[in-house]
Amino acid sequence: MYAVIKTGGKQYRVSPGDLMVVEKLVGEPGSDVSFGEVLMVGEGDAVVIGAPMVAGAVVTATLVETRKGEKVKIFKKIRRQGYRRTRGHRQHETALRVIGITGADGKTTKWDGKVDLTTKGELDARARGLDYISPAAQAEAYAASKIQTPRKGAGTAKAAPVKKAAAPKAAEVEAKAAPAKKAAVPAAEKKAAAPKKAAAAPKKDKSAK
Repeated sequence: MYAVIKTGGKQYRVSPGDLMVVEKLVGEPGSDVSFGEVLMVGEGDAVVIGAPMVAGAVVTATLVETRKGEKVKIFKKIRRQGYRRTRGHRQHETALRVIGITGADGKTTKWDGKVDLTTKGELDARARGLDYISPAAQAEAYAASKIQTPRKGAGTAKAAPVKKAAAPKAAEVEAKAAPAKKAAVPAAEKKAAAPKKAAAAPKKDKSAK
């Protein structure tokens, strides 16, 4: 059995067990998704075409992952003007595994396989022999690198700084170093205190010879 469904403004022909990539859908990996917009259901030569939808037809699928698609480059150029611009875009997309189709008559066809939730990024890494790190782990590592760890001793209270004694002023230092000046002595006392000079010795008479 196969069906033609509509999602994201596009039409897809699906069968049970198919892996389909559609426009981004809301949901977690492993959750079930159902499509009610079924345009056509076919089984062998019997084909039921909707007008515009097939009443009662439903397609169920399991969400594998939501990722970014291949990069598309947009290049613009104006000749003889030196104008060139290159831009890139990666559209979000959702990968689904179709597990069952229910027709208009209520008949259901299911897939007997097991849904593998291995992402495309992990498969590509295995093919290249690289270690795969999930986007969630990368985000956690990036967030952990942004957290600043406190420095050693930053949490302990700092001791209050000891205040140093104020340096003595220059005038005070000079006053202490200089000897105390004696009180002024009056001039009369100076004269009295001065010792008297000895009387001059008599001169010898040279004519006595």
